[in-house]
Amino acid sequence: MITLLIYLSYCFFTLPDINEAVSRTRQPSTTIIAENGNEVQTFGTVYSEVIRSEELPQYVIDAIVSTEDRRFYGHFGFDIISFTRAMIANVFAGRYAQGGSTITQQVAKNLFLTSQKSIKRKTQELLLAFWLEHKFSKEQILTLYLNRVYLGAGTYGIEAASQKYFQKSSRDLNLLEAAIIAGMLKAPSRYNPIASKERTMERAKVVLQNMVSNRTITPEERDEALTMRLGKEKNYKVEDANYFADWVYNEVNDYIGERDSDIYVMTTLDQHIQEAASRILRETVEANQNRNVTQGAVVVLDKNGAVKAMVGGVNYNKSQFNRATQALRQPGSAFKPFVYLTALQQGWKPEDKVMDAPLSIGSWRPENSDKKYYGEVTLKYALAKSLNLATINLTEQLPRNKIIRNARKMGITTPIQNTPSLALGTFEVKVIDMAAAYSVIANGGFSTWPHAIKEIYSKDGYQLYQRGGDDKMRIIDGGDAEELTQMLSKVLKGGTGKRAALPFFAAGKTGTSQDNRDAWFVGFTEDLICAVWLGNDDDSPMKGVYGSGLPAEIWKKIMMAAQAAK
Repeated sequence: MITLLIYLSYCFFTLPDINEAVSRTRQPSTTIIAENGNEVQTFGTVYSEVIRSEELPQYVIDAIVSTEDRRFYGHFGFDIISFTRAMIANVFAGRYAQGGSTITQQVAKNLFLTSQKSIKRKTQELLLAFWLEHKFSKEQILTLYLNRVYLGAGTYGIEAASQKYFQKSSRDLNLLEAAIIAGMLKAPSRYNPIASKERTMERAKVVLQNMVSNRTITPEERDEALTMRLGKEKNYKVEDANYFADWVYNEVNDYIGERDSDIYVMTTLDQHIQEAASRILRETVEANQNRNVTQGAVVVLDKNGAVKAMVGGVNYNKSQFNRATQALRQPGSAFKPFVYLTALQQGWKPEDKVMDAPLSIGSWRPENSDKKYYGEVTLKYALAKSLNLATINLTEQLPRNKIIRNARKMGITTPIQNTPSLALGTFEVKVIDMAAAYSVIANGGFSTWPHAIKEIYSKDGYQLYQRGGDDKMRIIDGGDAEELTQMLSKVLKGGTGKRAALPFFAAGKTGTSQDNRDAWFVGFTEDLICAVWLGNDDDSPMKGVYGSGLPAEIWKKIMMAAQAAK
């Protein structure tokens, strides 16, 4: 007896700070919204307004009490009958099959304790339940429970769940909807309508029968409830946009700073293009495992720099590393347009000729990818066919610092080494930077900056941020941009980018780094700019994967999907 008292005293004096737990606040949620209004992702826990138990229809309370704690109004925080029944069931089952916790005990656990299973935690749960019963009325305990309980899909509290699943306030739930929510309490991730409508309805039938057994509804009311219509479930989720959501979420504080309330972030994401890009990339990589290609990334911008799609990898669940914004990869020949742009700025014309012949620069002896030499060729032919030697010969006649300066002001943010090999893209870039840089060409020489956030609102509708007009600044001469665009269009018509050719205007450039470690296609149409990269995280070579192959095919499929969605 003395030992028991000592142990109870120990559990009591090691309880968490009750006052702090009751008043504890949560991290504000951030909900990312696509351009069409559908939800992309929510970070943090989703709560809604506090609902008092007496504001709800009585059958909502009855559904929950009949299922979770039928003697709630008669016990003092601990139900010895339910506890004993659960223990017997667990013994016969040979495992943990039933729980005997009261609603008050669940409140104690949710407010004050961790999910750790131990004798000490269970004892503290009981002590806290007794304290709650002494401190609060049954209605207040129910209010705490209904506003703190987890109800699946990131929602906490009955009001948030009602809005999520039925697009209505919990004050307006019908009997069937009340039974569904009460049924979810047993296993929210399993019994919520998004996870499985069939399991949800089977569980709701159990709840309704519990209510009949508890004499809070009649069998006739139970049968009538099963014919009731449910509130319309919102098409709330954009598929396969986790990389985009992470990127936007990490940008939010730069726009509005720290905040202590829930916010909604309205973005530029195009759901159709996003889902198509993710699917096309994934299917292509999965179909080419024998070629040792395991990863890829895609960024799609419009001409204002708005991000329409972002795919940072093949499988977000396996790797959250965003290869669209974080990976540093060699662009290979996809960098050549910056060389030819500089040549145009220096007075060269697309029809001017340059020598495609063997050359040595110190110990470096570059070659064309096909090991052939083409002699004197025009600039437009050299770019269309991606001739390395012609491009290097051209580079040696240009101020390399101006090539670097062009790349910088057009959007390349990573270091570029001022060496002869820069013409072949032997440094590292980001996929999103390549899309941004090509967008300047597509824009006729005007600057763009990749962005995704249009507006930010607080939960109560107060506008915290709105993107202003796009004040474009001229980066390169419009005539040079137009000439380069025409040169890049020939890449698709008869050059290395033939597999990316579209039945409407398009321009772009292939890129393959040494030993096929990186393969690119970056290009644009009248409306969109898209950068595609394939490779491996460990930088191992791919087998026969070139920018002119799989990346060009992926790019074409994405552009066709975008065109079909217009």
